[in-house]
Amino acid sequence: MEEEPAGRDSRIIPTSKKNLLAQTLLQWSKAGVVPHGAIQKAATQFGVSRKTAQRIWAEAKLQIQSGVPVNIRGRVKGYEHKDKFQLDAAKVRELSVLERSNIRKLAYKLDVSKSTVANGMLKYHPMHNVVHIDEKWFYMTKTSERPHFAENGEVIFDGKIGIFPFTTMEPAKRKSKNRPRGTMETKPIQSVNKEVMRACLIEKIIPAIKAKWPHNVSKEIFIQQDNAKPHIHHNDADFLAVASTDGFKFHIRCQPPQSPDCNVLDLGYFRAIQSLQDDKVAKGVDELLRNVHSSFDELSPYTLNKVFLTLQGCLTEILKVQGCNGYKTPHMNKERLTRMRTLPQALEVEEGVVKAAVAYLQLPEHDVSTNYDISGVTAAVGF
Repeated sequence: MEEEPAGRDSRIIPTSKKNLLAQTLLQWSKAGVVPHGAIQKAATQFGVSRKTAQRIWAEAKLQIQSGVPVNIRGRVKGYEHKDKFQLDAAKVRELSVLERSNIRKLAYKLDVSKSTVANGMLKYHPMHNVVHIDEKWFYMTKTSERPHFAENGEVIFDGKIGIFPFTTMEPAKRKSKNRPRGTMETKPIQSVNKEVMRACLIEKIIPAIKAKWPHNVSKEIFIQQDNAKPHIHHNDADFLAVASTDGFKFHIRCQPPQSPDCNVLDLGYFRAIQSLQDDKVAKGVDELLRNVHSSFDELSPYTLNKVFLTLQGCLTEILKVQGCNGYKTPHMNKERLTRMRTLPQALEVEEGVVKAAVAYLQLPEHDVSTNYDISGVTAAVGF
């Protein structure tokens, strides 16, 4: 039974539908101009009048010309509590890990009550502007702003930025039956140090993000890495020199040390791409690189979307075990939810789970220090 399209007699159009309509027209447009018939096609697809679709597109073009991300807001606003306090996320990010290691310290630094800090954090951020980076060794023998989808399921952004090999070209030192001496060969870089990582981030990863990033989403991007020694610091001078260029604003953030693994690459992405690569035979480094690249290309954006939901599920489990590594990866029947078209973009967290984690963070420091590292719980709460 087909789903009945939204009627045109509804006077209030959800903000989400307006933005999806605008995003669809953006995908169809070239240099800010949509092809003939596109407005009517979008109006029919989203169940609105042609005049409404024209108005939404006109508003989107004005935002594009102003150099801001497209965000169509509804005209009708519901009742809002005037006394509801929203934490300033920018101020929170400016604090050091120690300054926000528990509720009491964070409340003191923000000059608010502890209860104020604890309230209003019951849903994870969709993570559409978070890029996870990490290294992965692939062997010839067996031993990644998250995808964006339109309302009709069309892939707007596949969530894959690129895959960059740590290799170098060197002339062959000896002659063999396969090639003469001096032939340029691909060799793996044996030591991936800070200089190598900095060059990869600045010369490859950031340009690739700029080239593939959707035009209609926030250009403030958080690059998440673990605390491995080769990774650069957030205040690295060379990184800061390119962090705010071409309208983008890049930030580097690290997982708290000794905390549970909260990197989607380790949680599912590397596992998925390794399984694809294992099915291909490689007789040399060049062939291995081709296999890994083709495996990267074959990886479905729907798989990546599910991995990000797995990450949010893991964050909830981390809250339940007070930042410990002893938790099981949750299963939420994502395949069934996908078939039912009810797969969420972000998971909600039970209020009781958050309150229990907040109560744990409020324990005296000398008690907390004898337990598992709490920074993972702090990160999961959303500070």
